[in-house]
This record gives sequence, structure tokens and C-alpha cells, in this order.
Amino acid sequence: MGSRANSQAAVERRIRRIAQRRGLSLLIAQKRNSKIEAHGGYMLRDDETFAIVFGNRQYDFCADLEEIEAWLEKDEGEADE
Repeated sequence: MGSRANSQAAVERRIRRIAQRRGLSLLIAQKRNSKIEAHGGYMLRDDETFAIVFGNRQYDFCADLEEIEAWLEKDEGEADE
């Protein structure tokens, strides 16, 4: 039986909260295409400038939740230094 704490919706909410503390918004692709379906579906946007800060390297919404989470953790580590 699956755990609610690890459901995709729960992970999205957790990442959204972490991002918001850093002034970022988690964006989710509304219109899916084959590229997005194959990998990704997420981007991070700076709330102040509306610039995309992560998830648009190869194409829009190319990041998956694990990549977003790793980027946020890396960003947090650099901010502590």
C-alpha cells in the first residue's frame, strides 16, 4: 500500500513550499506534449522578475520533481555559505 507522504501531489506541495520560501514558484505544464510526457513537466520561476530559473534548458518544462528538489537543495547549500 502506498504512502500519502510520497504521492506525487504531496511531493509537489512540499517542493512548492520550499520554493516559495526562496521567492520561487513551481510551474506545472498544462499542455502536455510527447517531450514533456517523456521527461519532466516542471519549471521554477522567480516571483519578483518572472524569469524562469530552472527547468527550461532543453525545452520548457523539462525538469522532473527530483531535479527540481535537487536544484533547490543545491541552491540552499550555496546560500548558507
